[in-house]
Amino acid sequence: MSVLVVIECANGEVKKSSLEAASYGSKVAAALGTSATAVAIGDVQANALSSLGEQGVTKVLLDNDARLHDFVGAAYVKVIAKAAEQENSSLIVLSNSNIGAAIGSRLAVKMGASLATNVVSLPEISGASFKVRRGVFSGKAFSDVELTSDKKIIAVKKNALDFETSAGATATVENFSADLSDADFSTAPKETIKQSGDILLTEADLVVSGGRGLKGPENWHLIEDLAKALGAATACSKPVADIGWRPHHEHVGQTGITVSPNLYIAVGISGAIQHLAGVNSSKVIVVINKDPEAPFFKAADYGIVGDALEVVPKLIEAAKAL
Repeated sequence: MSVLVVIECANGEVKKSSLEAASYGSKVAAALGTSATAVAIGDVQANALSSLGEQGVTKVLLDNDARLHDFVGAAYVKVIAKAAEQENSSLIVLSNSNIGAAIGSRLAVKMGASLATNVVSLPEISGASFKVRRGVFSGKAFSDVELTSDKKIIAVKKNALDFETSAGATATVENFSADLSDADFSTAPKETIKQSGDILLTEADLVVSGGRGLKGPENWHLIEDLAKALGAATACSKPVADIGWRPHHEHVGQTGITVSPNLYIAVGISGAIQHLAGVNSSKVIVVINKDPEAPFFKAADYGIVGDALEVVPKLIEAAKAL
């Protein structure tokens, strides 16, 4: 009875959040005295999948049906459910990502499974019961929940747990087919616009985000230059996206993308509650704002009171020097 880990890929590589899920699944499998198998969907390099052995996965099932290269919820759910059936997996582990959120509940209904999302701890196992801790209320509190059904699904929060690697270990990669029909793609999007840039915002460990304190789109190069110097992704506040300075797919907050990087640098953002709800899971928050009364300073680990147009160039210079 194996543990099944769902692997998400981008640009032919395994996402970091899926590496974390693989490590989590392998640790649970070890506690249960079984093995961890992964299922990967879409366009991904075989060598990228075999390296999942470093996270403790022993076998990877790959369904590389060309129609799966872009996310289609119903089709993904069918592939994962069939892989779980084939491997006799009573536990499915996935990342608490946008894709994870889209398929977790559907999988739970299809398989009659208990579901815990935003999980931040390894389970306490007592017989067939699993107790896990999950983040709730936009990261403001934790809830301990118990999964008691025979089948269970756990969605692991990004950056919540350290994951270990066994350098050089490899997993076997096997071709897998869920025998999908055209009907499984009836809800496929007509067009998919993928985020551009070297670093995906949802996967980034470092994020530099800008707000209206930059005074105009002509100053946005400061955010991009600082991000490049740090190897970070860029983001923005909702007002910046609403007035057209930046595209909406860069907007972080309660109504945009939720991020939980190791470092979040907010430049010229006042810190409205909706924005804080989307970033307060960041391990370290740095705020740069000329208003010392800006609400964001109450949530910051470090703060700089000053004009962003004066402070950020100095940070860029310092980052380049390092």
